[in-house]
Amino acid sequence: MGFQWNDMHLMVRDMMKKFCADELVPHLDALDTEQMLAYPIMRKMFDSFGIAEMSMGQFRSRLAKDRAKAAGEPPKEKAEGGGGMMGMSRGDVEAMEAIPTIELSRHCPGLVTALGVSVGLTAEAINGRGTFEQRERWVPDLLTLEKIGAWAITEPGAGSDAFGSMRCTARQDGDSFVLNGQKTFITNGPHAETIVFICKLDNGDADWKRRPVLTFVLDGDTPGLVRGPAFRKMGMHSSPTGELFLQDVRVGMDRLLGESVEAAAAGGRSGAKDTFGKERTGVTAMALGMVEQCLEVSVDYARTRRQFGQRIGDFQLIQRKLAIMEVARVNMENMLFRAFDNLTAGRKVSFAAASASKLYCAQACMDVCLEAVQLMGGYGYMAEYRVEQLARDAKVLQIYGGTDEIQMSQVARSLLGPDAG
Repeated sequence: MGFQWNDMHLMVRDMMKKFCADELVPHLDALDTEQMLAYPIMRKMFDSFGIAEMSMGQFRSRLAKDRAKAAGEPPKEKAEGGGGMMGMSRGDVEAMEAIPTIELSRHCPGLVTALGVSVGLTAEAINGRGTFEQRERWVPDLLTLEKIGAWAITEPGAGSDAFGSMRCTARQDGDSFVLNGQKTFITNGPHAETIVFICKLDNGDADWKRRPVLTFVLDGDTPGLVRGPAFRKMGMHSSPTGELFLQDVRVGMDRLLGESVEAAAAGGRSGAKDTFGKERTGVTAMALGMVEQCLEVSVDYARTRRQFGQRIGDFQLIQRKLAIMEVARVNMENMLFRAFDNLTAGRKVSFAAASASKLYCAQACMDVCLEAVQLMGGYGYMAEYRVEQLARDAKVLQIYGGTDEIQMSQVARSLLGPDAG
C-alpha cells in the first residue's frame, strides 16, 4: 500500500488549520492590499511550531555528515530510508513539511511563495553548493527567518532562456569580483537581507552561452546594489516582487559559492537547475491547497444557494463542475503521495517528472479557481468569498519556476531523448 496521511500528519494539519484561522485569515485583506508584509506571520508560525529548531537540527545533522564524508570518515548514522525525524521515513518527513504549504496556500499562496524562496530556494542554493564555512555563515539565519532571502536569476531579457540570454556579469579583479547587471521579478527582492545572485563570468568569450555561470551571496545593503520598489501585480500581493540593480558591486572571493571559479562554474548551471526542480515540485502542494479551498467553498455554496426553487447543487451542470474539481484534487494528492513514496524508496524525482507535475497542477489549479468564481456567479467575483483572490493568485503558477510552455518542452525532450532540438 502506498503513502497515506497518518495520525501525526492529520494532527499537524489540524494545528495548522487553527493557526491559519487565528493568525492568517484575519489579516488577508491587509496582505492582499499590501498594507501588511507577511514576514511577521511567517516568523510567528516558526515560533509556534518550533520549525526553526527542527530545521536547524536537520541542518546540523546534514553538515556533520558532509564533513565526515569529506574527511573520509565512516558515517556516524545510518543513511535515512527508514529512520528520519522521530523515526519517520523520508517520505513522512517530506509530507510533514508539505502540510503547512497546503494549509497556508488555501488562504494566502503569496505568503508560501515568499517563505519558500527564502527558506527553500535561497537557503538550499547555499547549503547545496557552498563551502562548510559559507553554509555556517549564511544558512542558519535563513532557516530560522532571522533574515529573509532572495534567489536572483531572472533578467529583463532572460526569462525562459535563463542561461542563454543572461547578461549579468562578474569580472574577476585580483582576489575580488566586480558585479554588474539587472535582475527582475525577484521574490522578496525589495526586502531581502541575503541575496543569491547568479551571473556569467566575464572571461572575454565571444559566445555568451558558453561563459561559466557563477553564484554569489550578497547582503541586501551591499554598496552598489540598488533595489526597486515592489511591483504592482495581478495576484500574489503578499509576496513582494521587485528589481535589483548592480553597478560595479565589488565582493571578495568569500562571496563566491564554492570560493573558487572552477568549483563555482562546475555546478553553476546544474545547481540552478536543481533549484528549479525543487521549485516545480513545491507547486504541487501549493496547488493542492488552493484547489481544496475552492472545492470546499464551492460545495458549501452549492448546498446553500437556491435558484428556481431548489439548491443549485441539484443541477447536473453544477455537479459536473464539482466533480471536475474533485478529480483535480485527487490527482494532485496522488502526485504528492507518489513523490513521498519515491523519497522513502530512495528514488530521485527526475527533472522531467517535476516539470510534468508542475504543468498539470498549475493548469488544473487555474481551471478550478476560475470554475469556483463561475459557480458562485456575482458572489464569486466579490472579495468576500476569497475565490477571486485565489483565481488571481493561481495564474502565476503557470508562469514562475518555468512557464507552462517550458514545462511542455522539458517533458517532450525527456520522451524524445538527448538529440531532441
